[in-house]
Parts: sequence; structure tokens; C-alpha cells
Amino acid sequence: MSSFFKKVKDFNLMRRIVYLIAGAATYPGIALINKLKVEGGENLKNLPKRNVLFVSNHQTYFADVITFLHVFFAAKWGKYKGLGIPYYLLNPVTKIYYVAAAETMKDTWLTRLFAKAGAITVKRTWRAEGKEVQRGLDPGDTRKIARALDTSWVITFPQGTTKPFAPGRKGTAYIIKQNQPIVVPIVINGFWRAFNKKGLKFKKKGSLLSVHIKEPLDIDYNAPVETILEQVMDSIEQSKKYMLKGKHHLMSIVDK
Repeated sequence: MSSFFKKVKDFNLMRRIVYLIAGAATYPGIALINKLKVEGGENLKNLPKRNVLFVSNHQTYFADVITFLHVFFAAKWGKYKGLGIPYYLLNPVTKIYYVAAAETMKDTWLTRLFAKAGAITVKRTWRAEGKEVQRGLDPGDTRKIARALDTSWVITFPQGTTKPFAPGRKGTAYIIKQNQPIVVPIVINGFWRAFNKKGLKFKKKGSLLSVHIKEPLDIDYNAPVETILEQVMDSIEQSKKYMLKGKHHLMSIVDK
């Protein structure tokens, strides 16, 4: 066996071990202490094994993506509406990456462990070390994401923050335009209620965690970056239209 293929085999083995340990540690908090509801899991059935970009709103640093990994692993075993018994951890999907801010991947043993299991660490273009900054996209970061898409699925959060209805970052649209992936929107809810901001400690047990996997977007890759970003933000229900709907709903509740 060539040294290259041996490295690939060793890397996949390491990721399987990491997923088994971290998955077993996080499963109770997702499926037992809280309640998980998965909608649209069947939209994962016929996706190719590469060049698929999942875009989602963001409510915690880690609980969101950890839950996605559980859902994707379970789907490989034909479970599209929930997790069931987590025997899927014995043979998980290894070709999944997720985009994460480099500064958030150093906090605990669990985050450092997950960093070794598919994190694409990138520099935030608007914030660093707790301070506001203004800098352009790092070409090295976009190349890392492009390489991951070339062989795998990639999960990203276009807002780059857990603040609801925060504007999307153009970097996501640039990546879509340049790599022309299949783009699958995911809308989540309940994570902000169940977990703290990092998503590693419980805030309210017994919460409903909802994950809605939508059909792939029909994207015109030749459209302007702004148009693609607007389509993405609308699909994850974080656009101005949805923000106004949320305000209207809140006002109707107050009026009652």
C-alpha cells in the first residue's frame, strides 16, 4: 500500500474513533435529555458524496453542528426522522467537514477533539479576539473549503454568528459561485433555549430541538454574489422578510 493511501486510511480511522467518542458523549444531551425532531431527512437520500454545501442558521457554537453530524450519520443507516439507538456511531460517514471560526475551536477537550474530525478553521472577517475588525477574505480559507467540497460534504453558517437575523457574509456566496455545489438549506430552532451560547452546557432540559432539512436550492451560479446570498438567507429563514414576520408575530402575541 502506498504511503498516500495509508495516510488516507489512518485519517479515516482516526475520524471514526473521534466520532465514536464525541458522538457517545453528546448523544444523551441531544436525544434523551432533550427531544430531537427531524424534518426533510429524506432530502439527504440521493445527494452525491461530494460538492454538497449545507447552509444553516446558527444558534450555538457547537450543539448545532454536532446534531447535524448525528443526523447525517443516522441517515446513512436509513433513519431520516430521528436518531434512534446510536449504533450508527460504529460506522459513521467520514467525508463531512464543517466551517468553524478558528478562535472557537480551542476551548475544551471536546471542541479540540471535534477540530480533528472535520473542522475547517477560518479567520472571521469582522471579529477577532472579542474586537470588531475589518478585513477581507483569506484566500487560504476559501481554498481549504474548496478542497473539502472537492471530496466531501461541507456544513457552513452564512451568518457566522449566533445572533438571529444577522446579515449573511458574502464569503458563502463567493464559495457557491466559484465551486457550484449543490446547496442544501437547513433551518434549526430550540438550540438557543436548550444550551448555552457555546452549546456545551444545558440551559433548559426537555427542550424541543428541531432540524428542518430543505430541498436543494435552484441556483443561478452566474448571478451576482448579492443575489445568491439573498437566496441563501431567505432559504435559512434569516432574511429581512422573515425578520419582519417574526416581529409581526411577536406584536400579535403582545396585543392579545
